[in-house]
Amino acid sequence: MSDPLSEVIALLQPRAVFSKRISGAGRWGVRYSDFGQPSFCAVLEGSCRLAVDGERAVTLEAGDFVLLPATPGFTLSGFEPVRPERIDPKVTPAPTDEVRHGTRGGRPDVRLLGGYFVFDSPDAALLASLLPALVHVRGVERLSVLVRLVGGESKEQRAGRDLVLTRLVEVLLIEALRLAPGDDAPPGLLRGLADARLAPAIRKMHGQLERPWTVAELAKTAALSRSAFFDRFNRAVGLPPMEYLLAWRMAVARDLLRRHDVGIAEVAERVGYGSASTFSTAFSRHVGQPPGRYARAG
Repeated sequence: MSDPLSEVIALLQPRAVFSKRISGAGRWGVRYSDFGQPSFCAVLEGSCRLAVDGERAVTLEAGDFVLLPATPGFTLSGFEPVRPERIDPKVTPAPTDEVRHGTRGGRPDVRLLGGYFVFDSPDAALLASLLPALVHVRGVERLSVLVRLVGGESKEQRAGRDLVLTRLVEVLLIEALRLAPGDDAPPGLLRGLADARLAPAIRKMHGQLERPWTVAELAKTAALSRSAFFDRFNRAVGLPPMEYLLAWRMAVARDLLRRHDVGIAEVAERVGYGSASTFSTAFSRHVGQPPGRYARAG
């Protein structure tokens, strides 16, 4: 059975992990401007307040894990009113030691491990848009173990470090997303997979990408009428079914073309096009250049 969530994470190609320890005590607050890259935070001890732009503020407690796939602006603070210090992560030098906010010295009110990574995929914006803007998971030991492994590995310069970090981050992403509640998530892949009617259709799309799907066939898989399936898919995923299928086909096609060991005709067949010419026309319209030129540039 196809696993769409794992496929999306694999296609995002996460890498280059950076992590740091952060602590705060007394009256403190920091305001981070929009970063754009995916980031995560694990609460090691204590508690604090997180307010992400466009989302409800949440209280973070020891054992909590937060994932921001696109990291909009956010404020991290204690619980006393304060004018937060402004930080631009795009220009502020990356610290090497633990960052302390508020009262210096003594036991902190909260200690966190925060970090970020990058998505190498040229379809990162599209794929990340299928994920919730904020993932908040509470009290899952498996995530805490993974975060500690990421933090330890990122500080070392051991052989195989980059490969180990890439695999750890992939597992961390999948674990966080599958633990996040999907039924009340914003429109995207998680909410679609949480819908018992839509999930089989989404898995069919991913598992049989070469098949010339129609809305009627997918609706039958979901045991819905064509119109009911179209409306339900659009509300849950945030895209009409054929638009989602096209975007996924083009993302897979880009990935195949970058490998240089798959010909255009084979790529066309794998992503559901009857001929290389039909695929080339669709790819050029979607990507802005012919597949042959895209492969050479890659």
